[in-house]
Amino acid sequence: MSKLQLVTYPHPILRHRSKPIQRVDAQFKDLIEQMFEIMYEFKGVGLAANQVNLPIRVFIANPTGDPDEKDQEMVFINPVINKPKGSVEAEEGCLSLPGINAQVKRSKSLQVNAYDLSGNEIAGEVDGFLARIIQHELDHLDGMLFIDRLADETLRPLIEDIAKLERRFIEGRELHQIPNDGELAEERTQWESKYC
Repeated sequence: MSKLQLVTYPHPILRHRSKPIQRVDAQFKDLIEQMFEIMYEFKGVGLAANQVNLPIRVFIANPTGDPDEKDQEMVFINPVINKPKGSVEAEEGCLSLPGINAQVKRSKSLQVNAYDLSGNEIAGEVDGFLARIIQHELDHLDGMLFIDRLADETLRPLIEDIAKLERRFIEGRELHQIPNDGELAEERTQWESKYC
């Protein structure tokens, strides 16, 4: 198994709607462990599977961002949110959009349902920072980025930074550091057939 790596915009997997997970095995648990390592390496508080080129419906979170606080680590398999309440605007960034931050409006609280690594159901109302993380990561699983939620006047000042990421991605492709779309589709199909 190859080591997972963080992918950045405009990698095609970031626009792919992830498929529900049907099975969890030892390799899957290793993938989750690698995801936590990557999240901490890049100083994140959440990471969706497609941010590491996995087309499966899972994300991880640790609202503290502190690798020493293992008791705060959460795994959300096949997450669903319901009953969003209120609205609050706060600054967001994204590991797949390095250096880009903006004010994003999200629901203040919500009901989340998912499963953990042991198959136990996660169900409850969450609010505050964790609710924001869950909404951000669930957007990823649906092929959406936080920049898609921005009004034109908020997005406009970010266009040049976004264009730099696009140029860097094209250069990576030209240097064969990033697989072509056909290779990515083949890899995506392999992961989906294994876990979905």
